[in-house]
Amino acid sequence: MSNLTEAAANAAEHAEAAAAHGPSAGEYIVHHLTHFNTTGHAQTSIIDFSVINVDTLVWSIATGLLTILILALATRRATSGVPGRFQGFIELLVEMVADQAKGIIHSEESRKYVAPMALTVFVWVFLMNAMDFFPVDLIPAIWQGVSGDHHAYMRVVPTADLNATLGMSLGVLLLCLYYNIKIKGAGGWIHELFTAPFGSHPVLYPVNFAMQLIEFAAKTISHGMRLFGNMYAGELVFMLIALMGAAWGASGATGPLLFLGHVLAGSVWAIFHILIVVLQAFIFMMLALVYIGQAHEGH
Repeated sequence: MSNLTEAAANAAEHAEAAAAHGPSAGEYIVHHLTHFNTTGHAQTSIIDFSVINVDTLVWSIATGLLTILILALATRRATSGVPGRFQGFIELLVEMVADQAKGIIHSEESRKYVAPMALTVFVWVFLMNAMDFFPVDLIPAIWQGVSGDHHAYMRVVPTADLNATLGMSLGVLLLCLYYNIKIKGAGGWIHELFTAPFGSHPVLYPVNFAMQLIEFAAKTISHGMRLFGNMYAGELVFMLIALMGAAWGASGATGPLLFLGHVLAGSVWAIFHILIVVLQAFIFMMLALVYIGQAHEGH
């Protein structure tokens, strides 16, 4: 009994010492990669579709509202005279998206909806990606102060959550199904499901249908995972750079050198990450246009 008491006391001392020295590098990264969800737990041991990542939901809605606000302000301030910088920038985006949509989707009627949708998607994904530019510990620290919980979790980059990116890609899939039926008719699309790509023969119907399902699934999954993978990796790199800065108090010359490396690496990666943020938003938008454009075409 005394051995158990002594072991418990030693464990408590080790826990207090760990708390005094702060989390380890692994604990720091795990904490920052854990979502604030509806379970109230750090992690769940099984896949549970009833669990909602509240932080992803909040920040995606916030950036979505900001997207609407930006585009609405651009619409209200639009003039027929010499445009200002803000109007000129928005007009540049509108022309870029319209040109891309025109080259992919040949139906002028469809472009009336698809082009504004693509513009909204581009700006929205860009803003969600750009949340990565906030200092890694800034918003989580603010949230910990507000919630009063030292172990509170908060992830602020919605596109670094696979749930968000797959949700958006599923939205694109629904649009593809809608335009398949609208352009080809329900009967024409069902006929295409069973006769393409290998031809109209009863023996080939199951194979064609399976290939069509695989094609839709592959497009949707890769569409969401491509954006998620790039943004998750970028978020992780920022955390590793932040750990270098946290080691400034190390003994000898190691601490100052690590802090200098933190400043240099953080600056270089932030500049490079600007390209990633813009490029990933553009790629997601273009793939959405391509997939919707393919729904207008027959095999």
